[in-house]
Amino acid sequence: MTGRITKGIAGFYYVHDGKNLYECKAKGIFRKNHEKPLVGDHVRFDVISEEEKLGNIEEILPRKNNLIRPEIANVDQIFLQFSAASPAPNYDMLNRYLVMVHDREIPVHLVVNKSELIGEEEKKKTEQAFFGTCYPIHFISVREETGIRELREIMAGKVTALAGPSGVGKSSLMNLLLGDAVMETGSLSKKIDRGKNTTRHSELFFLQEDTFLFDTPGFSSVEVNFIDKEDLQYTFDEFLPFIPECRYLTSCKHMKERDADCAVKRAVKAGKISKERYGSYVLMYDYLADIRRY
Repeated sequence: MTGRITKGIAGFYYVHDGKNLYECKAKGIFRKNHEKPLVGDHVRFDVISEEEKLGNIEEILPRKNNLIRPEIANVDQIFLQFSAASPAPNYDMLNRYLVMVHDREIPVHLVVNKSELIGEEEKKKTEQAFFGTCYPIHFISVREETGIRELREIMAGKVTALAGPSGVGKSSLMNLLLGDAVMETGSLSKKIDRGKNTTRHSELFFLQEDTFLFDTPGFSSVEVNFIDKEDLQYTFDEFLPFIPECRYLTSCKHMKERDADCAVKRAVKAGKISKERYGSYVLMYDYLADIRRY
């Protein structure tokens, strides 16, 4: 039989075949081959007990993609959620996350919750912080239930991962998006303690035909030490049109060079690149340089 992993916890994987949910274990061959089933994986599994809905995962089918944080597979798009206020946006953390997922080539939508707490000027500042990027921004209010219909329309027919820092209302947004469409999971809630306020493990929910939503744990930090500092500039897509115009193309760091020699710095001063994004780039570059130094 084939199915999709909807949750993995304590060595057990919950596989849904479209009708039923099976509690499965992964064969030892996966550990031997340094493979790990991920939530969202399509798998082939054998049923051990139809009555108790137990099985063994035999094979992980080819993945479309996978993420490290959250650790999930076969994602069509990401909703990166943060708060307009209470807490204020941490743009450096958000930009580190965007760098982390950049090479996965998965579209990212920025979802700004608690928009009822800010005015138009504050909204413009948030938009300016991501000016020139390819990330659409959606202002929503979970409390007032505004902007939710637009998100549902974007989700239709896709597998969406909801990710974001801790404390920005992800669980509340999940409840609104899921509504009454949560698939029947039998006794799964008892097995995995579903219903806690804080999501501790990634979980995949079925909303409607071909439409799924990942609920993922919040994060308080994001590491970017997987990338070389020289390659960091290429994860900021809005830099790309200007990099070829830098005088010292192969060695320009876009930091301490003279404005006359660096087209990226000139673009920042001209308002063609967000100051917040550029500031995040500088912080990340310095961080990566320190790692290499020590």
